[in-house]
Amino acid sequence: MFDPTIFENLKVAVENIVYDLDNLDKRILVTDRTDRIDMAVMSRHFSLKFELVPKTGAEAEIRLEAFLKDLAAEILETPGEQPGCALSLRFYTQVRIVPEQCRRIAELIEAIWDPQITPVQTLSCVFGEDPAVFKNTIELKFPHKINENNMSELPNLVEHMIRTLEGLTEL
Repeated sequence: MFDPTIFENLKVAVENIVYDLDNLDKRILVTDRTDRIDMAVMSRHFSLKFELVPKTGAEAEIRLEAFLKDLAAEILETPGEQPGCALSLRFYTQVRIVPEQCRRIAELIEAIWDPQITPVQTLSCVFGEDPAVFKNTIELKFPHKINENNMSELPNLVEHMIRTLEGLTEL
């Protein structure tokens, strides 16, 4: 009998929450989905990207990753190991006034998320574009692995992501 991994169980839970908000509630629109197995390093990667309805120009992405060590520890039931998945969130928006808008984004993230999770903002632009518009990728990496014990927290996590998108829209 197939016993799904922590990764598979979390992936299905995230899909259910996000697709219900898309298909049933019509609050968000899923814009991308990735479900990848990397055979070179024996890892798993899953992500869902979505935006608010109506579109605001900002997007959010939830990402789960499971690496060989965690997958092997779980499947082999290695004593003393605590298998789980890495969780990170990304938000995508545009900025024109870099210092001011990036500071306000950092304040927004701190107000919504745990101040111990430091956002990393990465800016990029097309050289020669006038006026310069920067694509801002805001990443939040959670410091600990998650597992099935965290499933009850996933709906709240997605709600925080929606609040973040709403806040990015107001900036």
